[in-house]
Amino acid sequence: MNKNLAVAAMALAVAAGSLVATPAAAQFAKAEDAIDYRQSAFTVMANHMGRLSAMAKGEKPFDAASAKASAQLIQTMSKLPWEAFTPGSDGGFSNVKGDPWKNADDFKSLQEKLMAETAKLPDAVGSLDGLRKQLGATGSACKACHDKYRAQ
Repeated sequence: MNKNLAVAAMALAVAAGSLVATPAAAQFAKAEDAIDYRQSAFTVMANHMGRLSAMAKGEKPFDAASAKASAQLIQTMSKLPWEAFTPGSDGGFSNVKGDPWKNADDFKSLQEKLMAETAKLPDAVGSLDGLRKQLGATGSACKACHDKYRAQ
């Protein structure tokens, strides 16, 4: 009985390990799925950056609680799109320019810069001055990647 339990436990461990180790490319059945995934993440980020921008510009009243909620969402979303830059997902409506796959180190560096700046947003948005300062730094990180790798 113990031998059967050990074999079952081993089989379960192997199965669980294989699920965790599945490459990102396998998560997208088609290149269009990867494009849709990353564009959706960027769309949510852009929407919430727009909300923060409207507060920073005085177009909407500053609301620290709302700003923090948007900042936290931006921080979370900034981690998501990168796994969807799978080889072969540069066609169609992808908006990719250049070749982030051949320039992987540079592309990774820009991702990390964006994630580092978005990580500062939730703490910075407690005041209007903090929002303005960090929103500018975060926007610059977005722009740096757009300038190199996003077709307009």
